[in-house]
Amino acid sequence: MKTRYLDLIEQTFEWPQDEFVLEDGHLRFHGIDLMELVERYGTPLRFTYLPRIGESIRKATGWFTESMEKLGYEGSYHYCYVTKSSHFRHVTEEVLRHGARLETSSAFDLDIVRSLEAEGHLDRKSTVVCNGFKTRSYIDRIASMHAEGFTGILPVLDNELEFAMLDEAVGAPMEVGLRIASEEEPKFEFYTSRLGMGYRMIQPFWKEHLEGHPNLKLRMLHFFVNTGIRDTAYYWNELRKALDVYCTLRKECPDLTALNIGGGLPIKNSLGFEYDYRYMIEAILEQIMVHCAERGVPVPDIFTEFGSFTVGEAGGTLYKVLYQKRQNDREKWNLIDSSFMTTLPDTWAINKRFMMLPVNRWEDDYERVFLGGLTCDSDDYYNSEQHLNAIYLPEFAPEKPLYLAFFNTAAYQDNIGGHGGVHHCLIPGPKHVLLDRDGEGRLVAETFCEEQQAEDVLTLLGYGQERRQRVRLEEEATLKAKRAESRRKAFRAAQSIRQ
Repeated sequence: MKTRYLDLIEQTFEWPQDEFVLEDGHLRFHGIDLMELVERYGTPLRFTYLPRIGESIRKATGWFTESMEKLGYEGSYHYCYVTKSSHFRHVTEEVLRHGARLETSSAFDLDIVRSLEAEGHLDRKSTVVCNGFKTRSYIDRIASMHAEGFTGILPVLDNELEFAMLDEAVGAPMEVGLRIASEEEPKFEFYTSRLGMGYRMIQPFWKEHLEGHPNLKLRMLHFFVNTGIRDTAYYWNELRKALDVYCTLRKECPDLTALNIGGGLPIKNSLGFEYDYRYMIEAILEQIMVHCAERGVPVPDIFTEFGSFTVGEAGGTLYKVLYQKRQNDREKWNLIDSSFMTTLPDTWAINKRFMMLPVNRWEDDYERVFLGGLTCDSDDYYNSEQHLNAIYLPEFAPEKPLYLAFFNTAAYQDNIGGHGGVHHCLIPGPKHVLLDRDGEGRLVAETFCEEQQAEDVLTLLGYGQERRQRVRLEEEATLKAKRAESRRKAFRAAQSIRQ
């Protein structure tokens, strides 16, 4: 009878897979020995494998380019990275290194753009799509950067107030976009997206505010479906409605040359994940071509905004199973050395599934378990995995440590969990390691941040200020005493010489 964990995986999925292989009983991810990472850095540990970011950008760009050539699509393609999915410098620099543009969501995002340009990673003419609700500070940054020569800044307007503020702040020609408020999926809690303007509002808005405007020129329509790019009647229906708006407006507004179809390409959340990226991309472009041909307008340049797709599959999070707690005759709880609510907040907030596999002990028998975090919150658990909504892992044995890896966790989790901040039950943030390849393909590791310490958290909370003041005064007194002693020694030495 086959009862090993490896048997379970081989019987259930295609194994090994492109990024996963078992070697010497340990799991490897893109050739990285995860057990070696555990032994070197300990757990909990978050890691980012930078080469995977460039691979994702190349793949999507290639799919769009190949489909455009195959169909004879006459527009161009532009890949944008959604910075809100991961604002870290090592991510944005890697993205720009592979020719992608940026999409921002708030005022501080533009400060990142400034920094990247100042350090030579970004050209001022490079397109920066400014999405999200525009506060006064966001509008002011857009206007000031445009005046400084950031001519690629392209704000996507969400409402009339944003237009009024931008109209007041901008004194030179600038390209803008309008966001279409798509209708949500029927089962969604709301009928219409809170972002953008309704389909019927776009053309009247353009005629009233933008037609003939001395500075603001409409270049882009922005369309995005919250559920992502999926082969469903709902998605195709929303896309057709957006194309109706584009075609109608394009006949009156020759400046309108771009359609932003947002993001939503899914990433792998199971060993059984299947998605035909090439088919979906080709089908989208074909729909656009057919619609534009029927209405007699040129096809638009295509912009996409991929966040999770860009960075998600570049990261993983490693934990150790500390203890197994049996609650009754059926439930076995494996407790990890961190918290799901703080390190993988989407598992708690939106019941998101990540791909989870053990790092070691694949030859051992398996059992069904529940996974729990360290906080005293009953919601700090993970109980949905690829095996029919159940989690199977090698059997717990106190004398044989078990390590777990959650994959494709590099998008949103640090931002939502609050990197370097105060976390639920004061569970510390994990160590974060950056992994790359040198010119000869050898793995290079660099510690991005250490595991959070108690003093870091106490400082954030305002504790220990008196103690720090006392320590500072003691250090100053010690330094003063040392200086006085040095002067006395110099004086005695000088007296000795004179004698």
